[in-house]
Amino acid sequence: MDLQLAQRNLVLDHGASASSPAPANSDGIVETDIPSRLDGLRWSGFHTRVVLALGITWILDGLEVTLAGALSGALKESPALRFSNLDVGFANSAYLAGAVLGALGFGWLTDRIGRKKLFFITLALYLTATAATALSWNVGSYALFRFLTGAGIGGEYTAINSTIQELVPARYRGWTDLVINGSFWIGAAMGAVSAIVLLDPAVIDPDLGWRLAYLGGAGLGLVVLLMRMWIPESPRWLMIHGRPDQAHAVVADIERSATGSAQGRPQHAWPKIRLKMRDHTPLREVAHTLFSLYRARSLVGLALMTAQAFFYNAIFFTFALVLTDFFGIASNQVGWYILPFAAGNFLGPLLLGRLFDTLGRRAMIAFTYGVSGILLALSGYLFSIGMLSAESQTIAWMVIFFFASPAASAAYLTVSETFPLEVRALAIALFYAIGTGIGGVAGPALFGALIDTGSRDSVFAGYLLGSGLMIAAAAIGWRYGIAAERRALESVARPLAFVE
Repeated sequence: MDLQLAQRNLVLDHGASASSPAPANSDGIVETDIPSRLDGLRWSGFHTRVVLALGITWILDGLEVTLAGALSGALKESPALRFSNLDVGFANSAYLAGAVLGALGFGWLTDRIGRKKLFFITLALYLTATAATALSWNVGSYALFRFLTGAGIGGEYTAINSTIQELVPARYRGWTDLVINGSFWIGAAMGAVSAIVLLDPAVIDPDLGWRLAYLGGAGLGLVVLLMRMWIPESPRWLMIHGRPDQAHAVVADIERSATGSAQGRPQHAWPKIRLKMRDHTPLREVAHTLFSLYRARSLVGLALMTAQAFFYNAIFFTFALVLTDFFGIASNQVGWYILPFAAGNFLGPLLLGRLFDTLGRRAMIAFTYGVSGILLALSGYLFSIGMLSAESQTIAWMVIFFFASPAASAAYLTVSETFPLEVRALAIALFYAIGTGIGGVAGPALFGALIDTGSRDSVFAGYLLGSGLMIAAAAIGWRYGIAAERRALESVARPLAFVE
């Protein structure tokens, strides 16, 4: 549906000026043109700064996950820790379990107290826990600190994906979301390079190197904290929560930044919608919305999240173990193999992301999920019969994840844009939590155990499971997915506070 047509479907008053918000009546109902004004903006420096400020958090996550994978060899060799493959898998699963619980708790808070406040709470938790990881003294302490680090990152998922949807104009929403989520792999490349240097015994004691790696991640988090200062609260969230004057002021600032005037087109009468303001949404209404009103959309979100969580976490968290145990690569050399892998993962969203806004969500989700699942099965078979070297295995992963990376990002895009504003953050959190709980937490521990068997056929069986999940998700996305491309959020999922 064309954006302008979608907006006309929500029009209630074309005649009033957009220069100020209409006051709420005695029933707490307000007319607003804020969604139309935000979607009517062209790309500007403001939107670029949003991409940079939010994308750097995904860079942090990429750095964290890559360090966890690349450092697994060093953790096994550390005289203080002496991890087994199962210990590595357990610690990685602890990180993901923290992300699951953090997403749920902070997702609920994000819808209640706002996106901006959660940015600082979750980042502070991440910084503290990452620094503490560097001081770990055994498996238990390391797993605990990784759990807390994951909780901070899990909370970031909900606030950031909500903010992307609510600040970026509709015609750029798909590409922007995919590129921001894909920036995870810039962090992965940074983590790989850091591991190469910090794990080189000729440069630094390996038992000290992995500790410095985590301290470096905490230092980068301080930079993110500064960049977050200028990101505004979501005007859509402010309007729903009874703060129309603040919402208008934020939009006016965005318009001045984007166009040089307080309105993109000063005399334009933007389409308006009527909303009944509320301070929160009861959990009973949240449950009804997700599992009754939008049952099919919930199926799609759960399928996409579960498949990509298992596919990604199972493979990437054990990336270093496959290289060291089956190909004899030294642990301090693993970073060189992660670099091309990370490049494929970042280039996928960057180059294919535009197609999600042009060819459409359903077609591209089915294509990227399906292709990555088929390619994993093929490469897994070649691995099982010993046809791949470390280099050719890395090239295979690079190609596979060129398609899997935009697929994984599209899972967050799908959940964050197909549910009403009042439950958006909690919906992201819930489906991320369930999907990661089913597919992500179990994946690394399962693959760690499979690798411990020393059997290529056992690892291939794990690859086939991941492949099957991706292909099934592709079919579900094609059958039940929503064509949300270039449509206003309020036409994709009408706010619960909407008043006829």
